[in-house]
Amino acid sequence: MTATGMLKPLRFPRVWLGLWWLAIAVTIVVCLIPPPPLALPQNSDKVEHFLAYFLLASAAVQIYRTRASLLWAGAGLVLLGVGIEFLQGALTTDRMADPMDALANSIGVVVGMATVFTPLRDLLLRMKG
Repeated sequence: MTATGMLKPLRFPRVWLGLWWLAIAVTIVVCLIPPPPLALPQNSDKVEHFLAYFLLASAAVQIYRTRASLLWAGAGLVLLGVGIEFLQGALTTDRMADPMDALANSIGVVVGMATVFTPLRDLLLRMKG
């Protein structure tokens, strides 16, 4: 199956795919640059981690058509979330690896991928994206 065969019949499938990859790149950069000096409640970053990976995973559901491509996207996002936590501990001095962040990332991916079982799975198609 070709790359476009794995994608839903959107109006601009390659544009949406490119935007999804751009969102992944932005997520990587934001997770590896120094954090902004904001006073946030303790552990509130877990919500941010969950939301970021939920959005990435639910966006994959909007773009990819086949079960196999969704499984690869989900597995890749989980590995990305764990890998970024490892890199934060290994490459940065102002961030630290946190297994709970990796867990929040993974839960976000699972919940985002679960939108495939809801009417939301074709939201972008219905919007003529």
